[in-house]
Amino acid sequence: MKNESFIPFARPDITDAEIDAVARAMRSGWVTTGPETKAFEQEFAAYLGGGLHAIAVNSATAGLHLALEAIGIGPGDEVIAPTLTFTATVEVARYLGADARLVDVDPVTLNIDPAAIEAAITPRTKAILPVHYGGLACDMAAIFDIARRHGLQVVEDAAHALPTTLNGALIGQLASAAAVFSFYANKTMTTGEGGMVVTRDAALAARMRVMRLHGISRDAFDRFSSRTPAWYYEIVAPGFKYNMTDMAGALGRVQLARLPAFVQRRQQLAARYLHELRDLPLLLPADAPAGDAHAWHLFVLRLSDAATVTRNEVIQALSDAGIGTSVHYVPLHRQPYWRDRYGLTPEQFPVAEAAYQRMFSIPLFTAMSDDEQSRVIAALRACVR
Repeated sequence: MKNESFIPFARPDITDAEIDAVARAMRSGWVTTGPETKAFEQEFAAYLGGGLHAIAVNSATAGLHLALEAIGIGPGDEVIAPTLTFTATVEVARYLGADARLVDVDPVTLNIDPAAIEAAITPRTKAILPVHYGGLACDMAAIFDIARRHGLQVVEDAAHALPTTLNGALIGQLASAAAVFSFYANKTMTTGEGGMVVTRDAALAARMRVMRLHGISRDAFDRFSSRTPAWYYEIVAPGFKYNMTDMAGALGRVQLARLPAFVQRRQQLAARYLHELRDLPLLLPADAPAGDAHAWHLFVLRLSDAATVTRNEVIQALSDAGIGTSVHYVPLHRQPYWRDRYGLTPEQFPVAEAAYQRMFSIPLFTAMSDDEQSRVIAALRACVR
C-alpha cells in the first residue's frame, strides 16, 4: 500500500472546461453575481423542467434559510426533520427563532419516517423538512398527505438529490413549497461552495431573491449593468448576503452540462459495489424503485449482526489501506447543542441510533477509476468478516 496513492472519500471532477469557464468569468469584469449566475439559474430550472423559478445562493444552508423565511417560519414555530442529517437542515430554523422537532428514520432507506412525522406534530408545527438521504427519494406521497391533512408546508432538503427521481419526476418538480440543492465540493456536481433553491411559487421566489441580497428591491446585476442611470434602490427588508458569485455560476454551468455523464458514472460505481459486496456481512444501501433514479451522492454501508468487527475497526483498516471514509451522520440527537436544548436521548431514536453505531460511507465519486474502486472492494473484503 505504501506505493499506492491515497483514495479520498470524495474528489471533485474538474476539467479544463470548468477552469476555462471560471477564467472567462474573471476576465469579463463580473466576479460577483452577474450574467453567468443568471444563466446558471435559467439552465438549472430548464434541466429540472418547466414552470420553476431557480435562485442561486452561496450555500444550500443559505437556501434553506431563505426558503423557511419566505414561507413565514418565525419565533415559536416548529419544523420537523430527521435526526440523521447534517445540522444545516435544522440550524436555519433557529436562525428564525423557530424550534426543530427531530424524528427517527426508516430502517431500510434511512429517510425520515412518515409515522414519526405524524407523531411529532404539535399546534406549533408549521413545516416538514424531509432529507433525501444519500440521494434516495423520501416517501413524498406520505409526507404530502400528512402536510395536507395538518396544513403544513414542505421544504425539501435536496442537498443529496441531484438528479433523484420519484415516480419519474425529478426532485425539484414535486409539490413542495421549495426544494434546496447543494453544490458543495463532494456533491454530484459542484460550484465549490453554492446551492440552488427552486420553487413554483412566484411570490416565494420574489421574496427569496430580495432577501438573498440585503433586502434590496432591485436585482443587483440589472442595476449595475443598466445602460441608463440606475443608481437608486430601496431596502424593503432586513435581508442577508447569500448571492452566488459569477465564478461559481460559470463553474456550475459546465458541471450541469456534464451532469448526465456524472449520473451514469455514479450509477456504474454503485451497481458494482452492490454486486461485489453482496456476500459480506453488510447492509447495503437501498436502491431506487424500478423506473426511478438514485443520485448516489453517498454509498452508506452498515455492518450486519453477523459481522465480527466494529465500525471503527473497519474505518481504521480502510485508512491503513490508504482509503478515506466518512460517517453520515453523527445523528443530531447526539450533538451537544441539539441534545441539550431538547433533552434528547438515543432511546428516542432507536433506528437512527442503531444505524449510527454500524454505518460508514465509502468512496464514490465520478473521477474514481475502476482500479481505485477495486482497491476499496479488496480492502473491504479483507477486513469485514
